[in-house]
Amino acid sequence: MLGLFQPASASDAAFASCLKQLRGEAASAGVSLASFDQHAAALTPDMTVVGFLDAQPEFVTPIWDYMAGLVDAERVADGQDMLARWEEVLASVETRYGVDAATVVAVWGVESNFGRNFGSRPLLTSLSTLSCFGRRQAYFRGEFFATLKIIQEGHVAPERLAGSWAGAFGHTQFMPSTFMRLAVDFDGDGRRDLVDSVPDALASTANFLKRAGWRSDLPWGFEVVLPNGFDASGAGRRNKQPMADWAARGVRRADGGALPAGATPAGLLLPAGTGGPAFLVTRNFDALYSYNAAESYALAIAHLSDRLRGGGAFHAAWPTDDAGLSRAERREVQRLLIARGHDIGEADGMIGARTRDALKQVQAELGLIADGRAGQKVLNALRVAATNR
Repeated sequence: MLGLFQPASASDAAFASCLKQLRGEAASAGVSLASFDQHAAALTPDMTVVGFLDAQPEFVTPIWDYMAGLVDAERVADGQDMLARWEEVLASVETRYGVDAATVVAVWGVESNFGRNFGSRPLLTSLSTLSCFGRRQAYFRGEFFATLKIIQEGHVAPERLAGSWAGAFGHTQFMPSTFMRLAVDFDGDGRRDLVDSVPDALASTANFLKRAGWRSDLPWGFEVVLPNGFDASGAGRRNKQPMADWAARGVRRADGGALPAGATPAGLLLPAGTGGPAFLVTRNFDALYSYNAAESYALAIAHLSDRLRGGGAFHAAWPTDDAGLSRAERREVQRLLIARGHDIGEADGMIGARTRDALKQVQAELGLIADGRAGQKVLNALRVAATNR
């Protein structure tokens, strides 16, 4: 069988050697050699995925940019449409798992824009590459074998298993190992399918949150106002204290309502420091956090769920003089750049390398800081420049 993994060139030798090692570990991971040979024999590495290991947007994007792109009027309107379209399924999901429809749909919207953006990277290619190169190889080997088990058990066809660079896939972007643990067959067809079955995806997401500690009798939290001179040294999602203690320290809800009475534990979340919006968050926020281990990510889902229930924007502004852009505004920036002759491709709202390079040039021309960031200042400057052309 060694011929299956003969390297096509010297640069593939390390990958071929790694595949041989993975083949030797397959049986102990629950993957038959027949399955491994059928689906791994033709794999070649995609080294571009290794570069993403240290560049996740949740950790490198200013939170006002991150939130502006994920929770905008467009996504709220789409989410409300999905709440109506899948009302019966979502009601059944809530009955079985105790997670409300707005929260489940918010996860769906943030993860894949309601099924529009699954990601296009073949999972086996990405995960085999990450199993052999870069950091966290042991982790990605587990995900690689889990993907093979999904195929082996017939849940999702291999050609349908495409997703993010890290291997997340489907409507609500489960990692393969998470799929194996928590995905459910909610439509009753005998397969757990997060790619082509919306009911399976929504129910699996609710099952994930339930298993992560979600409680139907709690909010995720809410925005609060801190009193002048407040000592924020005890802030932090993990440093939970009774709601009554926060109330005694002068913390109030931003909407004017009273804090819940009693000993419900809550942590003070300050995603942009004391100069920005502040939140008291419960264990339900921690359940959202467990989905992707980033506080900005959990806040985006929490805020979107509130907006889907009819809530408004945050009361406090982010501490910046150059606020982030919605996706519609990002597309407008790109159209204005194209009109100025910049070859950046389609105006799709995705701020990639070509858009950033064009922005740097335009910012320099318009007297702005040439950092390539798409914010309100450069949008307004481009609008003025277009009017004066």
